[in-house]
Amino acid sequence: MSYRSITIRNRKDWDEYINRSCAHEGFHTWYYHSLNTEGEPLLFVYEEKELFIALPVIKRKIESSEYFDMTCVYGYSGPISNIILTSLPASTTMQFKAAFTNFMREESTICIFSRLHPFLNQHHLLENIGGITDNGTTLYVDLSVTVEEQQSRYDKRLGRQIRSLRRMGFVIKEADTVQEIEDFAEMYYKNMDRLNASSNYYFDVQHFINLLNEEYMKNKLILIYDGPNLMCGALILLSDNIVRNHLSATSPDYLNISPSKLLTDEISMIGRRLGKKIFHLGGGVGGKEDSLFNFKKLFSNLQVKDRIWCYINDEPAYNDLVLRSGVDTNPEIKFFPLYRHPNRKTQAATSEPETTTIENLN
Repeated sequence: MSYRSITIRNRKDWDEYINRSCAHEGFHTWYYHSLNTEGEPLLFVYEEKELFIALPVIKRKIESSEYFDMTCVYGYSGPISNIILTSLPASTTMQFKAAFTNFMREESTICIFSRLHPFLNQHHLLENIGGITDNGTTLYVDLSVTVEEQQSRYDKRLGRQIRSLRRMGFVIKEADTVQEIEDFAEMYYKNMDRLNASSNYYFDVQHFINLLNEEYMKNKLILIYDGPNLMCGALILLSDNIVRNHLSATSPDYLNISPSKLLTDEISMIGRRLGKKIFHLGGGVGGKEDSLFNFKKLFSNLQVKDRIWCYINDEPAYNDLVLRSGVDTNPEIKFFPLYRHPNRKTQAATSEPETTTIENLN
C-alpha cells in the first residue's frame, strides 16, 4: 500500500489539514502550538490516497543528550483525520505506525507523551503504538437536550443555589479590555497560590491575551462582578461542537458563596446560544475523584474515559537516560518520561516547564 508522510512547520499548510479534518479543536491549530514555550511545534501528516491523519506535537531537547522527546500542548490534542478514526482499517493503522516511528527516528526522538481527546476515539489508532493508559473519567453536560432536562440533572441543592445567585443581580459579561484580562490573571494567580499548584499552571498575562486573539481563536473570557468587584471568571474555549472551561478562578473574598456555580451554569447557556452540543467539564486532578471532580459532578454524571498515550521508540536510549537521571524506577511512579522527573540528579537551568506528569494535567 502506497503512502507518504510529511512534517509541517508553517501555519498555512498546518491549518489547511486541521480545517479539512472531521473534527478538531483550537488545541490542534498552529497558533495554539505556537504559544508553547517547551520546544518546537511540528505537525506529522500521514497520507494514503485521499485519506490523511495529522498529529501535532511539541519536540523538546533532552538535557545533556543528543536526543529529543515529544509531548502535547496543555489541553486535549492527539491525532485527527478527515475520516472518523474508528473507521480506519487495520492496514492503515499499521502503516501509520510504521510511518510515525520512522518520523520519530528521523527527528532523533526517543519517546512521546500525549493526552488524548475524550470525544474523538483516538485510542483506536494509537492502542497498538505503545500504551494507552486510563486516567480516570471526565465529565460533560449534554447541551442537545432541553434546558429544563439539563437542569433537572443538577444536584437538587445546586439548582437552588444557582437560582439564589441569579436573584442577587450580579453582572455577567464578556471581557473586552486588556485591564479586565489583567484583573482576571491576578485573581487566577491567587487561586493557584492557594491551591499550591504546579509551576506548569502559572501562565503569564500575555498568554491569556494570546488565547483571546480573535484572528486565530474563538475563545471568550467570561467574568462575574458584584458591583465593581470581580468575583470570578473563566476563559472558555470554543470548537465546532464543544465548549469547555479552560482556566478559571474565584476571588478569595467570594469563596463562601461559590459564584463558580453560577459561572458554570452560565457557560452552559453560552454554549447553547452558540449552538454547541457538549459542555466539557473535565475531571479531577490527575484523574482522581477528588473535590474538584465532585464539584463538577454536581452538574452532570455523564462520563467518558480520560486517556493518556505513552510510547517509547528507542528503549535502550530511554533506559540509559533513566539510569543516568538517578530516578527511582518504582513502577508505581506515574510520571512520563521518567528521566524528566523533578527528583532526577541534574535539572536544567531554565524557567520553562520541561516535565510532563500524568498526575497533574487535569
